[in-house]
Amino acid sequence: MKIKRTPGEIAFDSANALLLLLFCAAVAIPLMNVIAGSFSSNEAIIHSEVSLWPVGFNLHNYDFVIRNAVFWRSFGVTIQIVLIGTAINMALTILTSYPLSKGWLGGRKAILLFIIFTMIFQAPMVPMYILIKSLGLLNSIWSLIIPGALSAFNMMLCITFMRSIPEELFEAARVDGMSEYNIVWRIVAPLSMPINVTLILFYAVGHWNNYLGPLLYITDRELQPLQLYLYKLISQFDMDSAGGQSILELSTAVTPQGLQMATIVIATLPIIIVYPFLQKHFIKGALLGSVKE
Repeated sequence: MKIKRTPGEIAFDSANALLLLLFCAAVAIPLMNVIAGSFSSNEAIIHSEVSLWPVGFNLHNYDFVIRNAVFWRSFGVTIQIVLIGTAINMALTILTSYPLSKGWLGGRKAILLFIIFTMIFQAPMVPMYILIKSLGLLNSIWSLIIPGALSAFNMMLCITFMRSIPEELFEAARVDGMSEYNIVWRIVAPLSMPINVTLILFYAVGHWNNYLGPLLYITDRELQPLQLYLYKLISQFDMDSAGGQSILELSTAVTPQGLQMATIVIATLPIIIVYPFLQKHFIKGALLGSVKE
């Protein structure tokens, strides 16, 4: 039997649909404009003729970006940071979450309160910079990895998920002579795959989009990550900082705005390509990790 919806429910659902539609448009329209501009001609970009479709379609901007050695060097540095950083993030998150999800750990509540405290009160920027400098981590990729090696929020999600794993599995493993270390990597980690994939995506996207850290700690152009490269390219039209050529030396078919748009599109592609493959795990892991049993 179909339940008749009240006018209030219909109005509420309609308002939600309208808000979601407006939000999607606010996200999609600027992105479509950037993509269209990256494929448009010099004249169309200068005269602001580009909206949601390329005008004077060409690939000059992408050709310049692809031939730019500085871009690919920054791209490689970012890939290195993402791979190393995410691996360290996941190892620390799993190793920390497992004992904190068990009642036998002494002082567990005090440790959790301390962790929640760090979620509320973040380290100030200046003391953090002084600490990184005193540790000799300036101009090192470790300055971008170590400060965020463990996310308290992600760890709480992982703890909640691990509490849902039946305790009988751990008891059977201990009877068979498995150590706690083996239990973590042979039982807990495989069974926690949905939340692990979710956290991998969280950590990887965080490393990929990080520009404040490189802006503060990286001055060596050889270690300039992709987001710092993009930041400099967008914040100023000085092509010396982006590709070793001034604007006057560029081809007339290329504009700084077009190069910005093409670089943004290429820098966004890896996340857009990876996300669909992780989507089902992402949704399942986020839901299971946020519900306390």
